[in-house]
Amino acid sequence: MIDNLIGFDTAELDAPTLKQAFGCFPSGVTALCGLVGGEPVGMAVSAFTSVSLTPPLLSACIQESSSTWPQLQGRLRLGLSVLAEDQAAACRRLAGAAEHRFREVGWRASRDGAVFLDGAAAWFECSVFAEVPAGDHTIALLEIHHLRTASATAPLVFHGSRFRRLAPHQDP
Repeated sequence: MIDNLIGFDTAELDAPTLKQAFGCFPSGVTALCGLVGGEPVGMAVSAFTSVSLTPPLLSACIQESSSTWPQLQGRLRLGLSVLAEDQAAACRRLAGAAEHRFREVGWRASRDGAVFLDGAAAWFECSVFAEVPAGDHTIALLEIHHLRTASATAPLVFHGSRFRRLAPHQDP
């Protein structure tokens, strides 16, 4: 007999409640960018994860309402930059108005049109492998062609609707 059953809140599964619950899980923050007509186009993406080693895949979840994704999804190559802990301002800029996203944000491009943010903890040069519809988002599976890491660079962390920094755990 089970005598330690959990009781769930009776809160509705509405958007604010779900956002609050999803905010309990910390995530890294990335920038997904490419050249369009010779100019950088990109957006901040916090729903990112590794998927597969063979083939090398990662995923980024993109809102269906995004006006940026339709500009990026047909590019030969995309750059995904894992933002560093000192790049909160760049992240806010990339989440803001499209015409101001790269103002005061250092970047560079690959020969194939992937755009990377200067100072990031890791760079992945990718192409779209597949897209999977998922509710009000699209899961973009991206195949990794090249990468570069700065392992000594701490990542930017998003948790509880705030940017945070990692700190070493202190054992008692």
